[in-house]
Amino acid sequence: MPPSNAPASSPSAVRIDSWLWAVRAFKTRSAATAACRAGHVRLNGNAVKASQTVVPGDTIRLRQPGFERILEVHVLIVKRVGAEAASRCYTDHTPERPPAPFLGLPQRDRGAGRPTKKDRRELERLRGEQH
Repeated sequence: MPPSNAPASSPSAVRIDSWLWAVRAFKTRSAATAACRAGHVRLNGNAVKASQTVVPGDTIRLRQPGFERILEVHVLIVKRVGAEAASRCYTDHTPERPPAPFLGLPQRDRGAGRPTKKDRRELERLRGEQH
C-alpha cells in the first residue's frame, strides 16, 4: 500500500541512497551515501554503490552500530515522507536485539560528594580499567 503522499505513479527504480533516506533509515542522504561507500549496505547479499537501483522485492541489509537491520522493499519512493508512511514502504525483518548486559556497578548515594581517590580506583578495578 503506497504512502498517502506518494505520487500516483511510483518510479520503476530508485537509487538506494535516496530510498534509504526517504524511508528514514538515515538522517541525511549524504549519510546514506557514506554508508554505501563504507560497505555498510548490502543489496540482496552484495555490497553496493550509492547509485545502485532498488526495485520492489529487494532485501537490504544495513550495518549500524551494534546491530544489523534487514529491510525488504515494497514501495519505491524518492521524497522523504513521515515515519508512519515510510514504515509502509518496507518490511523490517531485523531480529530482536538481546538486552544490554547489566554491569551491576555500585551506585553512590546522592549528595555523597565527589569520589575519593580510593573510591575511583575501586570503580576502575570493577570496570576492568587499567591505568
